[in-house]
Amino acid sequence: MAQILDPIPNDDNKALLCCYVNATSQIQVARITNVEDWYFERVVFPGQRLMFEAMPQAILEIHTGMMASAILSDTIPCYRLAMQETGSETDEPEPAPVNQDIPAARPVAIAP
Repeated sequence: MAQILDPIPNDDNKALLCCYVNATSQIQVARITNVEDWYFERVVFPGQRLMFEAMPQAILEIHTGMMASAILSDTIPCYRLAMQETGSETDEPEPAPVNQDIPAARPVAIAP
């Protein structure tokens, strides 16, 4: 997956393909700030799926938008958001298995 803006620093670590879903009804800002020489920030609308590449040590911060501010509502290690590749090149990547000790997110209803 190519990230045209803000490419991942060229490092010995292998980049992970990650997926985050905004399962809330509010606009969120996803931000990674703990990787040296790299800054990643994207707006994620309600129900939107954000796919991105990140280093295994990266931590995704989720800021939830309010009227004139944003509150840090979650921090997620990117290795927890990693997609696992399937055997065939034509298949889509599948989400990594969910850890059972973490509560599941609410399902998102998207209007047709």
